[in-house]
Amino acid sequence: MHGLQYRSNGVEMTDSNPATETKTKTGKPSRSKGARETREKEARALNRLMVENAGRIATRIKARAVFIFADACSDPTPLEKLHNKKINTVLFTKNEADLPKELHKYVKNILIIPNINLTRMGHVKVAAVMAINANLLDHGDKAVFLSGISELGALDSTIVLEIGREFEMISSDDVRNLSENIKPAIFEAVLNLTVEIAHQGREGKSVGSTFVIGDVETVLARSRQLTINPFKGYSEDERNILDPEVRETLKEFSSIDGAFIIREDGVVVTAGRHLNAAFEEESLPQGLGSRHASAAGITSVSDATALVVSESTGDVRIFRKGKIFLTIEKSAR
Repeated sequence: MHGLQYRSNGVEMTDSNPATETKTKTGKPSRSKGARETREKEARALNRLMVENAGRIATRIKARAVFIFADACSDPTPLEKLHNKKINTVLFTKNEADLPKELHKYVKNILIIPNINLTRMGHVKVAAVMAINANLLDHGDKAVFLSGISELGALDSTIVLEIGREFEMISSDDVRNLSENIKPAIFEAVLNLTVEIAHQGREGKSVGSTFVIGDVETVLARSRQLTINPFKGYSEDERNILDPEVRETLKEFSSIDGAFIIREDGVVVTAGRHLNAAFEEESLPQGLGSRHASAAGITSVSDATALVVSESTGDVRIFRKGKIFLTIEKSAR
């Protein structure tokens, strides 16, 4: 008999326990309730083991914090132990409102990641870049990340990062300057928006988009308008990306040619902007075209940050100082 399995650090758990079987009215064994209870018990046991090990690792390497994907760990018991050991713990979640209130007692910071399917590594990458932007992590810091599958309620992956040296995760050592002049809430809003566009597309089709944040004066001087600016004539309050309606409008226009230019305070200045800054495409990884080259170019001659959604792959890349800072791959699910 094959059951659901969890595997992490050599630990394997299964729900194939005959003792959990119950009888239906027909006399045939029904394992649904018993199996579910067993899975939940095993998930809690695994989560406690994962968090306990993460605490040991964090202490040994002097990590600045342990980051936990809260959607896969609703049990407050392991977090209480970290709290008692004075280990800084940060939660990241798709929906803070769904978290048990008990979890809030043991953490100071909660990061909200896009409410879409992401790979385990996608969860970690988004949480890491949000933590850097919120000054929860800095160059040279070490951190332990726990991720897993929310549907199973189980943490099953441990990732240890040293910010600025982990080139598979973060390709640039220019960590401190990711968003010097951009409010964390603005950066997070744009990041969430780009990841949602990458995952959802528009009207069932994949789209490619570029969002440039900050140093608007330089960006406008080195670009030209391709289309009529759909945001012209609206007040600043009516075109701030912190407004959910504005984010929906940006999704509607996500397929237009050219880049969206966003001010440091979240005001959308214009859309449909052609970025003139030259950049050698040969300097980029193979397969990346003009959209990525223009993002690299504009960030190499300005203090702006650019986020690019790839139409062909759905990956999101963050550019800073002419380099790819981070790539968030689209989930296959």
